[in-house]
Amino acid sequence: MSHPTLRAVLSAGEFIVAPGVFEMFSARIADRMGFKALYMTGYGISASHLGVADAGLITYRDMVERARTIAQGTATPLIADADTGFGGLLNVRETVRGYEAAGVQAIQIEDQEMPKKCGHTPNRRVVPLADAVKRVEVAVEARRSDDFLIVARTDARTGLGLDEAIRRARAFAKAGADILFVEAPESEAEFAQIGAELAGEAKLLANMVPTGRSPELPAQTLKRCGFSIAIYPSAGMGAACAALEAAYGWLLARGALEGSPVPAFDMARLHELVGFAEVWEFERRHLESQ
Repeated sequence: MSHPTLRAVLSAGEFIVAPGVFEMFSARIADRMGFKALYMTGYGISASHLGVADAGLITYRDMVERARTIAQGTATPLIADADTGFGGLLNVRETVRGYEAAGVQAIQIEDQEMPKKCGHTPNRRVVPLADAVKRVEVAVEARRSDDFLIVARTDARTGLGLDEAIRRARAFAKAGADILFVEAPESEAEFAQIGAELAGEAKLLANMVPTGRSPELPAQTLKRCGFSIAIYPSAGMGAACAALEAAYGWLLARGALEGSPVPAFDMARLHELVGFAEVWEFERRHLESQ
């Protein structure tokens, strides 16, 4: 199935709800459900691929290869987390080029110091504004197609206040960012203020993290505040971890899966999800005829 580009969806004024994906089960399931975009979460990749915290421990190579696998295995436009660009300005350039070549449609780069931290955890520090703007300028210059979008994120709200976060986001827009991401507003009123001050500068992205620093706002409320995209990084991984714990707990306690109340795909649905039908058709045409 052919999907319009992320730029086309945004240009049409459609609001985008993007679930977090973190490996191919989550990506393939989300890809089939009619979302207009998917979000490759750095937290989820750090945890699922390496089993470590989202604290700047994952590398560019880890992330770009996961991005390539997800982008090539799905049809829905992919927005992908790229932390701070994984180094200096030369690294930012190579990160943008690598993500674009991998098939990603929008790259998220933030203004934190290295090593970065998850946006809803304490003790985040940002680089000076001039350095953050330069990251955005390099990212914009490095892309090969205008359909590859630059998401510029600021983490200044928590440590430096909302006014500074808005000042930074406005500077990112002037540097050429397509989408502005003010991380961790702390009330609906703050989301409304961000929209009032920045919606005319670029498209706005909101991060909805249950039990995070921001309130969970419905898509219609975010749209009314001037936002165009809402990402839900933990939607899949939170549910998956709860289901795994429940299923494994049932198995440990009873020594069998029979009667488990945990919803589960049977083997037929798993086979279909991972593409065995195509494998079997290939074998029928090329092997069984021999």
